Amino acid sequence: MMKEGIMLKGIVDRFEGNVVVIEIDGVTKDIPKEIVDSKVKAGDCVVLKNGKWITDEMETKKRAERIKGLMEQLWED
Repeated sequence: MMKEGIMLKGIVDRFEGNVVVIEIDGVTKDIPKEIVDSKVKAGDCVVLKNGKWITDEMETKKRAERIKGLMEQLWED
């Protein structure tokens, strides 16, 4: 599934039963768990590839580093 020629990306918000809630373009969507890779965790950046949501490891790492930097700035003083 492509959106205007761009790979569909999102961030996993949470798991609810047989559904994975993924934020896509600022909107949360309920995605059936069976089309989400079993290794995906809450907070992961994910991409839809060949009909399956998988972790984008590079983006997930970048996001974690950004959050860590923001936390460090917050607690400076």
